[in-house]
Amino acid sequence: MLQFITNPSDRWSIAEEVRMAIEGGCRWIQLRMKDASDEEVRRTALELIPLCRDHDTFLIIDDRVELVNELRVSGVHLGRGDMDPMEARELLGPHAIIGVTANTAEDIIQWKGKDVDYVGLGPVHTTSTKKNLAPVLGTEGVKEVVDTVRKAGVELPIVAIGGLTLDDVDPLKAAGINGIAVSGAIINAPDPMLYTMKIMERLMDIPHD
Repeated sequence: MLQFITNPSDRWSIAEEVRMAIEGGCRWIQLRMKDASDEEVRRTALELIPLCRDHDTFLIIDDRVELVNELRVSGVHLGRGDMDPMEARELLGPHAIIGVTANTAEDIIQWKGKDVDYVGLGPVHTTSTKKNLAPVLGTEGVKEVVDTVRKAGVELPIVAIGGLTLDDVDPLKAAGINGIAVSGAIINAPDPMLYTMKIMERLMDIPHD
């Protein structure tokens, strides 16, 4: 499971980033435009909606629950300081994807039995695509969190995030994660589509030369 997270780039428009990720096989896009106005996010989302629909790709939006509700995209990702996920569930209904951010096992265990769909755990490494980073976990830290959470009986899907590259896929799979979220490594690759394809192959254990 790969989630591609958009980020402003000097090389590509957000629509171009998303198109290349989709062409590489990614079927889960997070539109993240932290410093943009609602109108800018709305305009960009309206570009992405038909592209994602035509390729059976989930489109979630970071933070802007009201826009998710208005545009009827697949769901929302909520970080610390964003709307309470249970409030978002009431607004968006039972079919929306709701993801939450976590940095510790306790952050995840609190959602046991609650109606959230996945947890973004990180940052695994330092990353330049996000401000106000929580403490960096590293792969070993991720494994410790996953082990603790599973022993507590929490089966929520865990998606690792934070400065990830192709080289992180195998160690993180071994650590027990269910998916990864990637932004800068794809955007900054010489060929973002090919790089996405390689991540998808590694995630699905497809042999490659």
